[in-house]
Amino acid sequence: MSDARTPAQIEADIVRRRAQLAVTLDEIGVRLHPKTIIGDAKAKVASTVDETAGRAFVAVNRVVTDVRSRFVDEQGAPRLERVVPVALLAVGVIGLIAVSSSRRHRH
Repeated sequence: MSDARTPAQIEADIVRRRAQLAVTLDEIGVRLHPKTIIGDAKAKVASTVDETAGRAFVAVNRVVTDVRSRFVDEQGAPRLERVVPVALLAVGVIGLIAVSSSRRHRH
């Protein structure tokens, strides 16, 4: 059994390898083109922004759910034992601000 190749086989192999090399060079050219590099960078930034926004949404949603669960029961009714003190505190703070503001305007 001989491993010798015919000239036609060698020529066909050369043609095939040239075609593969041309494809590889075209791919490298596309990858190194400034528009491709900029497009890849934009896509990476957009992906990072989307991921960060998603994490922020989950975190905010978790906080809102936690706060809501403190002031509303499972049926959606307000927990008056928690709502009333917070409402009174808010009214007191607003009252103090109003009094302080009116004193400043008089002087």
